[in-house]
Amino acid sequence: MEFRKLGIVGGGFMGRSIAQKVASNGINVVVVEVSEEIARQSRNELMASLDEELKKWGITKSEKQVILGRVQFVADLGALAATDILIETVTEELDLKKGVMSRLGGICPPDRIFITNTSTLSISEIAAASGRPDRVIGMHFMHSVQTSPIVELVRASDTSNETLATAVAFARVLDKIVIEVTEYPGYVVTRTLLPLLNEAMHVVMEGVASAEDVDLAVSLGYESKVGPLEYADRVGLDVVLGWMEHLFRELGDVKYRPCPLLRKMVRAEHLGRKTGRGFFTYEGFQRTPAPRAEVAR
Repeated sequence: MEFRKLGIVGGGFMGRSIAQKVASNGINVVVVEVSEEIARQSRNELMASLDEELKKWGITKSEKQVILGRVQFVADLGALAATDILIETVTEELDLKKGVMSRLGGICPPDRIFITNTSTLSISEIAAASGRPDRVIGMHFMHSVQTSPIVELVRASDTSNETLATAVAFARVLDKIVIEVTEYPGYVVTRTLLPLLNEAMHVVMEGVASAEDVDLAVSLGYESKVGPLEYADRVGLDVVLGWMEHLFRELGDVKYRPCPLLRKMVRAEHLGRKTGRGFFTYEGFQRTPAPRAEVAR
């Protein structure tokens, strides 16, 4: 199965990350944003991300140019009609995602497959808004899209076998290992990860250990590349809070009730790496050497 051009709705962090991964695997990409100004901003942020990869010797200058040459940022949703497959990566809000699916359903040919990238939301509800629920499937890409070897493939109530097969083929083109998931709040990764993040935050809030030492203990103790608090910072503390609130509403289990420290930090707009301050402090994509405990408390 050949994929020549991918359409992405939403040029935020996840949309750009998927675009970079797809382009590096030889597929052209059209990323649609809400305005020309935001489209230009998204392109600039992709360039900044590639420059970071260049500094770390992750890519070469020629690879950077090839990736940029394959990714187009526009503000016209109609440009997606000529793509082979579509992914929406807009903010994790059910009504917003349903609205995007409804608009795509009216623009794209009836045989076009839509993928929704979500960590917690109901694929069936999102799919119903498209007018073609049999041709909608969920794909939950992990942070970071470039290096994570897996993707969760979430089949909705009406997802057809053909749609599932196409999504599996697409994942394999991106060199991803597919984890097939039955639709249920949080799926596998988010559902199992959030209690760990939440408990790590409680440990810091209760003064048991500093954020620095909590991450050191967990990352070394469980042979993880990154600790739970730094992971939360990378994802965005507002995003993590949204995940927890959704699962707490859906499942009613207290293990998903957000830690008060998380709420406090989000209210202060200390959202993690994207704002330069969360449980740790950051300059660009890099964590600064300031003691994490001083930042978190």
